Amino acid sequence: MRAYSFEPIYYSTIYVAEEMGIILQKTAYSPNIRDRRDLSCAIALPNGELIAQAEHIPVHLGSMMIGLKNTLDFLEGEGLELEEGDIVMVNDPYIAGTHLNDILLVSPVFHNGEIICLIANKAHHVDVGGKYPGSIFMAKSLFEEGVVIEPVKIVCRGEIKTKTIEEIAIRTRIPRYFKGDLYAQIASINTGIKNILKILSKEGINRTVEAWREAIKYSQRYLLNILRDIPNITTKGEDYIELNDELLNISVSINLESNGITVDFRGTHRQVDNSLNAVYGVTVAATSFALKAILDPNMPMNSGFYKVLNIIAPKGTIVNPVKPAPVSLGNLETSQRIVDVIFKAMHNVLPDRVPAASHGSMNNVMIGGEFNGRKWVFYETIGGGMGARPNMDGVDGVHVNMTNTLNTPIEVIEREYPILILEYSLIQDSCGAGKYRGGLGIRRVYKLLRGRATVTIAAERVKLEPWGLSGGRAGLRANHYIIRKSGKKVQLHSKDTVDLDEGDILVINTPGGGGYGDPRTRNIELLIDDLENGKISNTYISKNFNVKEFRG
Repeated sequence: MRAYSFEPIYYSTIYVAEEMGIILQKTAYSPNIRDRRDLSCAIALPNGELIAQAEHIPVHLGSMMIGLKNTLDFLEGEGLELEEGDIVMVNDPYIAGTHLNDILLVSPVFHNGEIICLIANKAHHVDVGGKYPGSIFMAKSLFEEGVVIEPVKIVCRGEIKTKTIEEIAIRTRIPRYFKGDLYAQIASINTGIKNILKILSKEGINRTVEAWREAIKYSQRYLLNILRDIPNITTKGEDYIELNDELLNISVSINLESNGITVDFRGTHRQVDNSLNAVYGVTVAATSFALKAILDPNMPMNSGFYKVLNIIAPKGTIVNPVKPAPVSLGNLETSQRIVDVIFKAMHNVLPDRVPAASHGSMNNVMIGGEFNGRKWVFYETIGGGMGARPNMDGVDGVHVNMTNTLNTPIEVIEREYPILILEYSLIQDSCGAGKYRGGLGIRRVYKLLRGRATVTIAAERVKLEPWGLSGGRAGLRANHYIIRKSGKKVQLHSKDTVDLDEGDILVINTPGGGGYGDPRTRNIELLIDDLENGKISNTYISKNFNVKEFRG
């Protein structure tokens, strides 16, 4: 089969994953999946090798192949076979590859009694039990974080196992969200199966499978061709995760050769007794995302990419912990720092392709409580400033790197929860100065209207600023606090869990992005535009440009 002829089938398969995502998002119950689109869908070969994926969440998609292969190995070890009409559910991070909130569903597509491919999706459920609402906090063990589900059939030969679903749902705080979102995932899987069968019917089994395999080979060749234009070199980087009063290093050595890439995390901090550990699937996802973003963002992504990539992540470190180490925040925060470390290392090799540090966090907010006998749980991530690029400013108030979600609309929050949003704005002067400035961070202010609640925040860059590059200045650090109804201000750590009373206010200030290049070389018209739009002040100009007052 010629290289060009596989593309119609390949791109049709990609759109199957896209339509799966549309069905999942449109039928989900929770705002986190329905409005924020915290979900991902993919198609794989029977052995778990990724064929095609939708443009969803990088930390989900990059770990998908790991999760699929681990699930297949588990089923084989238990003597369980995948039959037509089966759907398997799993959330154990050491199998599925991310954290407990992310529930992975897998189903086979059969043709004439043979498995042709696997259909998979993953979605972040707002609560899966555990000690605190939202199931994400500084736990000491995986089993504190929520219900751990090893691979289990929730649909067997087309029959939904409602009893199994009910038994798991009752262990969460919001069973109606759990069940509603899970049934949306099932609907998405069924849509994927239906549309893959349409492709098989139209193109034929042999032609379709040959096209899928050629697509994987093409991605492998694509990356190898890129590497041939880069000198063989080894480069290193290091950055840190904030464990409140302690900094945990992530160290990387990247060896680029014409026949492959080796990314070595030896020297990284040992695993810790809290949730900042990132399972191996997360490390693979963050590494592959960062390299693809730098080498060629338009590169087709499937298992062909991973055939060129070798990742060394020593067991017992925060980038490959040993079960039952807790991992809920590793998926969210450590994944972001892995990207930063690889960006920093690759700047030594390809400086014209690497941006300054972005806000470097998913800026997670979990709030949950009970009012009038009804429990509620809210979860969202918040954007911040993107790092300035070598030829362009960073983007203001945006999710970056390992997350690709939307914000939660204020109208949805205030309709679904006893929360009032007092402010949602960009933070003036939070951008790192440079020839190109970083993006602005976000201020998000919540007021609890009724009852009591528990809030957990999980963020980064409270102690360490998002770094600039090539003479650019650092972005403004994060700053989070509670204002009690009495007026008392309570400063929060980067990872914290506190109780809220009715009338209390939570203030989240996310970091800005780092700047790129010498600030003194910035175009005067860009400065005037930022000043007139209120993005920067005269104080900012005075501080960064050695000017007492700037009037344009």
